[in-house]
Amino acid sequence: MLAVKAEGLTRKFDGFTAVNALSFEVDEGEIFGLLGPNGAGKTTTVRMLSCIISPTSGMATVAGHDIRSNPTGVRRSVGILTENPSLYERLTALENLEFFAQAYGIKESRQRAERIRELLEFFRLWDRKDDKVTVFSKGMKQKLAIARALVHNPTVLFLDEPTAGLDPEAAKLIRDMVTEMSGKERRTILICTHRLEDAERVCTKVMIIKRGAGVVIGSPDELRLRMAGRPRIEVRVKGDGESFADLVRRIPSVIGVDVINGRIVVTSKNPEEAAPEVVRALVNGGAMVLSVNETLPSLEEAYLRLIKEDA
Repeated sequence: MLAVKAEGLTRKFDGFTAVNALSFEVDEGEIFGLLGPNGAGKTTTVRMLSCIISPTSGMATVAGHDIRSNPTGVRRSVGILTENPSLYERLTALENLEFFAQAYGIKESRQRAERIRELLEFFRLWDRKDDKVTVFSKGMKQKLAIARALVHNPTVLFLDEPTAGLDPEAAKLIRDMVTEMSGKERRTILICTHRLEDAERVCTKVMIIKRGAGVVIGSPDELRLRMAGRPRIEVRVKGDGESFADLVRRIPSVIGVDVINGRIVVTSKNPEEAAPEVVRALVNGGAMVLSVNETLPSLEEAYLRLIKEDA
């Protein structure tokens, strides 16, 4: 079942096209990433899908509700974390969630209390429930803001740059919690990010956006293959790999050879056939081969190459 479906979604601002005929589908329970540089149209897309702004043209459904004909149904079904989390810093963590739970129409006090405790415990904030938000670190505020977006138990969660400005430890904690939340509750999560690490480690499917248009879509592994090309052979030898690289460059089936962190990285027309030839050439040339692995180019390499094209 589809949680989000967009067809030809377009938004223009005074003649400038921020999002251009964007089409994609997000399955129920999927962690879907919109990946692209700043200004690519990611936030505008989420603002349309959450009915904060209307599209200039195109259509979309979210949790079965049409964003044009039933925006109220959409708003009830989604939670959203904006790039600048909306929290009342003079209130405690508990008071913030209590306020937003009531704002979302959770009338029964016991139901509110149970949901708030569940969220604060999940995000490791229960021990700080009575502290004012003003004393929280940025990472703690981000966790509380995600809890706020979840307080009404939405079907679809939109996270706009959830790890922006966080130190590596806090960013990892947010990524781990997003993954755990998706697996535990089968909740559909759509993440906007310019950080490759978020897309590669968290998302099950990624769409790369460039200048408001979708460029390519697939799982992180699929994107590596489709955008960066063939798998590569990585050979670790005893000593300096650079001194043996020329031996590999002479092999006819080898397209390119790089030495990265002492490892000889080989691109070939057919890695499976080339690997024995590479090892043979190195051994015959006096190298002691320690390991041979077939690897995919990183998503970062593929992404940066794609973004730089026609820049």
